[in-house]
Amino acid sequence: MTYFNTYLTLGLEHILNIQALDHLLFILSLTCIYRFSDSKNLFFLITAFTIGHSLTLGLATMGWIQVSMHWIEFLIPCTIFLSAIGNFSFQDAGLKKQKNSSLKYLLVGIFGLIHGLGFSNYLQSLLGKEQSIVGPLFAFNIGLEIGQIIVVISILILSSLIMRLTKIKMQSLVLVISGIVIGLVIPMIIERW
Repeated sequence: MTYFNTYLTLGLEHILNIQALDHLLFILSLTCIYRFSDSKNLFFLITAFTIGHSLTLGLATMGWIQVSMHWIEFLIPCTIFLSAIGNFSFQDAGLKKQKNSSLKYLLVGIFGLIHGLGFSNYLQSLLGKEQSIVGPLFAFNIGLEIGQIIVVISILILSSLIMRLTKIKMQSLVLVISGIVIGLVIPMIIERW
């Protein structure tokens, strides 16, 4: 059980680390248009992302697929940019309709595939010469998911507090957050090109 806890902790620490800024920005760009009352829709969206990144994290870590990490590292900030740009069409009144789009779930799932490949490089370096990678892979992925849930809940709490304390409207907050995310991710795209 100790090695399970070790890899679970490594997954948790990996997502809750400033070095995972690109992944944190992606979660922020996805989550900022939601409120606690929209938890069900947000859960399905995050699940689409989780399925995508869990699939490629597993396949790449086991060596069943190989891709150029240069392209993955370039595509990750592109997914963040596209998610944040999509938020500029956000309208609080039409949120229910926007959130239930099957295309959005599919797109986030595809973005998850890309992010999973980014995580796999880190996990492969941790595993070294483990005899079986299934257990560590599972534990690491659970840690990532716990970390992701912590980030999502933190974003929802902070958004609620900001709107209450400043009286800013949801639409304005979404635009500000998305603008900040775009400002942070454009240098990543340029640097990784």
